[in-house]
Amino acid sequence: MGKGDDQEGVVAGGFFWSYTDEPHASRRRQILSKYPQIKQLFGPDHSAFFKISGVVLLQLATGVLLKDAGWVKICLVAYFFGSFLNHNLFLAIHELSHNLAFSTPSLNRWLGIFANLPIGVPMSVTFQKYHLEHHRFQGVDGVDMDIPSLTEVHLVKNVVAKTIWVFLQLFFYALRPLFLKPKPPGCWEFVNFSIQIGLDVSMVYFFGWKSLAYLILSTFLGGGMHPMAGHFISEHYVFNPDQETYSYYGPLNYLTWHVGYHNEHHDFPRIPGNKLHLVKEIAPEFYDSLSCYRSWSQVIYMYIMDRTIGPFSRMKRKSSKAQ
Repeated sequence: MGKGDDQEGVVAGGFFWSYTDEPHASRRRQILSKYPQIKQLFGPDHSAFFKISGVVLLQLATGVLLKDAGWVKICLVAYFFGSFLNHNLFLAIHELSHNLAFSTPSLNRWLGIFANLPIGVPMSVTFQKYHLEHHRFQGVDGVDMDIPSLTEVHLVKNVVAKTIWVFLQLFFYALRPLFLKPKPPGCWEFVNFSIQIGLDVSMVYFFGWKSLAYLILSTFLGGGMHPMAGHFISEHYVFNPDQETYSYYGPLNYLTWHVGYHNEHHDFPRIPGNKLHLVKEIAPEFYDSLSCYRSWSQVIYMYIMDRTIGPFSRMKRKSSKAQ
């Protein structure tokens, strides 16, 4: 890398490399030092159980109602309606991975397994394991499984490949850690798997394959070329070499547990999504100068069309032990 070896944000191996710690811990300390009242925002969102229950029941009921529908109708309803519900539940599981519905971790896990039901594929327990590592070791090579693999970097290099990658990004997101950093399943994974498969089999037995197909289509259509799926790219893909986390301040936050407030979330993962806007209001000087987005659809378009952006547009760092 020559004379750029010691520089922040230098490009190597396709990725950006940082030789400093991730930015959120230090900003958290600065904000709490100046605004200690932010600690009052810590704690669970007591309305989460009711919001999740409503979405789960609505989505399952929709699947039942579509049991005799034609495939065109099922696909249209899945993309324009069910995808929003299932992506909402995916981000509810993200919220629960931080124990933000109940003070007791096991209750959050049970609610996560319940929220998982309409998604069709067991993932809530495993997601928590990898996601918490993403927070503790943001960008750390070989640890943070949110970062695309070298295979993705080598294959996804043009507009066509990036378009296909966006359509399939949920598959990459879900399967990447299982290939690159597999973890042995535990008791909670077995519970998650058993309950989910039980629900799937019951849907097929009582209502037919189309009901289950609607649920799974809602999951994967909503995780691909879909406005809500823009957050997968907007959160940490580097469009500005001086910044590795980006917030989105648009209307879809109301459907996505305010995950768009992503700098605020990484700074304060113990604050529930419905209060993250207060962090920005209390400490605006820490966030107003940061690049941000107003449209997730625009982020997807920029990602596909900009030849300088791709799966390699992520900030990596070596582990502290290696430094």
